[in-house]
Amino acid sequence: MALLFSHYSPGTTSSNKGIVVTLPALALSALLGTALLFFLFFTISSNSYSYSYSSSCSCPSSIQNGVVVYSEDDNGNRNTVTPLRTTRDDVDWVKRQIHENGLHMHDNVLRKGINPRTRAQQLDDFRQYKGISHYEGADSNNRTALPCPGELLVEEHHSNYGEPWAGGRDVFEFLAQSVKLRPESRVLEIGCGTLRVGLHFIRYLNPAHYHCLERDELSLMAVFRYELPSQGLLYKKPLIVKGDDMDFNKFGSEVTYDLIYASAVFLHIPDKLVWVGLERLASRLKPYDGRIFVSHNIKFCSRLGGVECSKRLMSLGLEYIGTHTHDSLLFNHYELWFEFRRFKA
Repeated sequence: MALLFSHYSPGTTSSNKGIVVTLPALALSALLGTALLFFLFFTISSNSYSYSYSSSCSCPSSIQNGVVVYSEDDNGNRNTVTPLRTTRDDVDWVKRQIHENGLHMHDNVLRKGINPRTRAQQLDDFRQYKGISHYEGADSNNRTALPCPGELLVEEHHSNYGEPWAGGRDVFEFLAQSVKLRPESRVLEIGCGTLRVGLHFIRYLNPAHYHCLERDELSLMAVFRYELPSQGLLYKKPLIVKGDDMDFNKFGSEVTYDLIYASAVFLHIPDKLVWVGLERLASRLKPYDGRIFVSHNIKFCSRLGGVECSKRLMSLGLEYIGTHTHDSLLFNHYELWFEFRRFKA
C-alpha cells in the first residue's frame, strides 16, 4: 500500500510529479519525530530543573553580619551552616512579634492541661508511685530503655548553677563568635556540669569534636541519662570524662583545640592546680589562632600580681590578650571573660 503526495513547484508548467511514500516509512518517520520531541522536552525540563535545584542550593541558608558561613565535609564539599550568634535583625524581629501579639511583662501562670503539675509535684509523684515505669516488678524487668532519675526528668539540675539555665546560649554565642567557630573546630570545656553551655557546642560541632573534663558524678548522670538523649544529641558522641586533677590524657595526646574555656570553674580550684592545668593545656591549644577563655576571675593572676603572672604565662607560651564584658540576651546580666592565646608553636 502506498500514499501519493502531490508536489507543486511554482512557475513550472510541466505535469505534476508525485512522491510515493510507503506506510512503514511514514510510521517510522512519525516515531522518530515523537522521539525527537520527547528528547527536546526532557532536555529543556532537565536543564530547567537543574538550574532551579542548583539555584536553590547555591542560595545561602545562613548569613551572619552579611557573611555566609560555610563548612567542609571530609570530601571537600562546602555546605552552609547555622550562624554562630543572634543578630540585631533577629532581636528586632522577635520584639515586633511580641508587640504585634500584645504580650506584656507580667506574672504568667504557665500551668495548663488535664493534669497540670509543678516540678515539685511531679517529683513527688515519681517518688510516691512508680517513677517513670508503668511496669510492675524488679528493675531487671523494667522495659524503659534508659532509666532516668525523677530529679532529672523534672529538670531540677537546671537550677544547680545559680543563674538561669538559658544563659548557656549567651556564653556559647560569645565564645563561638570570638574564635570564629566552625563545625570542624575542636572545643574543650573545663567543668561542663550538666551541659548548660555544652549542649549548644555539641549541637553545632561535628561529632566527637566537643570534649569536657567534669568531676561531679551527679552532673555526669544528668548529661548521659537526660540531656544528651532528650536533645537528640547522642549521635554527636561528645567525649566527656570524669576527673578533678587536670589530667587530659584521656582526650588523646595528638588533639589540639581551637577553644578551651572554663566558666567560673577556676573559682573553686586551688591556685596550684590551676597553674598545673594551664601548663598542660598550653600544649593542647592551637598556636596563634587558638584561644583560652576564663570567666569571672583570674585569681591565680591577681594573687601573684600582674608582672609575675605575665612572666609565668610567658613561660608556658601563653599571652594574655584582654578582658571582655559580655551582656546577656535574655536577662540583665553580664560576665567578664579573660582571653589568652598561645604565641608560639
